[in-house]
Amino acid sequence: MRVIGIAGWSGSGKTTLITNVIPRLISLGVSVSTIKYAHHCFDLDQPGKDSFRHRTAGATEVIISSAKRWAILHELREESEWDIGALLAKMSPADLVLVEGKRDAIPKIEVYRRTNSKQPLYLDDPYIIAVACDSPLPAAKVPVVDLNDIDATAKLLLKHAVPLADVKIPRSV
Repeated sequence: MRVIGIAGWSGSGKTTLITNVIPRLISLGVSVSTIKYAHHCFDLDQPGKDSFRHRTAGATEVIISSAKRWAILHELREESEWDIGALLAKMSPADLVLVEGKRDAIPKIEVYRRTNSKQPLYLDDPYIIAVACDSPLPAAKVPVVDLNDIDATAKLLLKHAVPLADVKIPRSV
């Protein structure tokens, strides 16, 4: 497995870019999985459902399974949030894992929109190796591709993804 991140401010279009580039990568014969960090408490389960009741009764993990998909819900309780290494270890093998978020010390492509009126992340994050932007960034010290150029983005992802063994576990960014 190889890993690369997609970083950017909220509203920059990270998820849109990921959902556009996944079919392109698959067409190139690359199997893709993703990790999406959430900045808030989230729940995939619903109150009243049996699996929800299992979790709220104290189960650490609950597997929900059907003929179409399965999921493991793991309650951290008093545990710290898992680092990227622990999360990647739980994943089934894939050629490429895209990590949506800016926290990990892995190569990342920044999704940047000038309309966000925020400072580009690449100025302070040494792990950003390129920027996908909606307008030119002539002062950028990293390669810049058009945000809508899915082929160029796919090439950058494949070129700069690192093997799982090279992922630095401590969060330094």
